[in-house]
Amino acid sequence: MDLILIIVLSVAAIILIWLIAAYNRFVVLKNRIDNAWSQIDVQLKRRFDLIPNLIETVKGYAKHEKKVFTEVTAARTAMMNATTLPDKAKANSQLTSTLKSLFAVAEDYPKLQANQNFMMLQEELSGTESKIAYARQAYNDSVLSYNNSVQMFPGSVIAGTFNFKQREFFKTDEVEKTPVKVKFE
Repeated sequence: MDLILIIVLSVAAIILIWLIAAYNRFVVLKNRIDNAWSQIDVQLKRRFDLIPNLIETVKGYAKHEKKVFTEVTAARTAMMNATTLPDKAKANSQLTSTLKSLFAVAEDYPKLQANQNFMMLQEELSGTESKIAYARQAYNDSVLSYNNSVQMFPGSVIAGTFNFKQREFFKTDEVEKTPVKVKFE
C-alpha cells in the first residue's frame, strides 16, 4: 500500500512540476513579445522625434513644398495617435511613404544635400529605420515561438486552461510590398 501511495504521489508531483514549467514558459514567451514590441516602440519614438528636425532643415531650402511637409506632419500625428498593433503598422507605413516623398524633394536641392545637418539627420533616420526593421523581426520571431506553443499539444491544453491567446504578427502594409520604380532620365 505504501509503494502505491509513493508512486501516485510521485506521478502527481511530476505532473505538477510539468504544469508549472509549462505555465512559466508561456509567461516567458509572452513577456518576450511585450519586450520586443516595446523595442519597436522605442525606435518608432526615436524616428518620431527626428522628423521635426528633418522637416525644419528641409523647409529652409524648399519653402514652396508645403504639401509634402503637411503630409509628413499628418503621418507623424497618425503614428502618435495609433494605439493598436494594426493601427501602428498602418501609420508606420504611411509615415515611411511620406518620408520617401520628403527625401525625393530633398534630391532637387543640391545645397540641401550638402548641408551637414541634413546629412546627419538623414543618416540617423536611416539607422533608425534599420533598427525598426530589426525590432520588427525580433517581435515576429517572438510571436512565432509563442503562437507555436499555444497551438501545439500539450501546450495548447495549458494555453487554453490559462487563457493564453495567439498574438498578431507585425505585418507590412501592401503599399510597402510593391516594387520600387526606378527611372533614369
